[in-house]
Amino acid sequence: MEFILVLTVILVAATVTVGVLAIKRGMNNQKAAKVLGINIGTFFLLMIGATVYMLSGDVAMAEEAATVMASGISNGEGLKFIGAALSTGMASIGAGIAVAASGAAAIGAISEDAQLLGKTIIFVGLSEGIAIYGLIISIMILG
Repeated sequence: MEFILVLTVILVAATVTVGVLAIKRGMNNQKAAKVLGINIGTFFLLMIGATVYMLSGDVAMAEEAATVMASGISNGEGLKFIGAALSTGMASIGAGIAVAASGAAAIGAISEDAQLLGKTIIFVGLSEGIAIYGLIISIMILG
C-alpha cells in the first residue's frame, strides 16, 4: 500500500513539474497534449490498480475489520459517502458549465432584445437544475 501512495505522490509531482516546465519553455500544443495524456493515463491506471489491490481478498477484510473497530464505519459506508460526494460534485461541475454557456448566451440575447429576458431565464434555470438533481441523488444515497 505504501508503494502505491509513493507512486501517486511521484505522479502528482511529475504533473506539476511538467506543467511548470511547459509554461517556462513554451512547449507546443502537440507535445504538451502527448505528455499530459501519458501522465493522465498512468495516473488512472495507478488508481485502478490501487482500487483492485484495496478490494482484493484478505487485504479488504483485514482493513475493513480494523476500520470498523477504529471508527465504526465499514468500507460499504465509506463508499456510500464517496458516491454521495461524487454525485453532488459532478452535478455541480456540470451545472456550472451549463450555466456558463447558457448565461453568456442569455446576456447576449438580452442585450439585443430586452423582451427575451423571460425566455432566457428559463434556460439558465434549467441549467441550474442539474445541480439540484445531483443533490437529490446524494440525499437518496445517504438516506
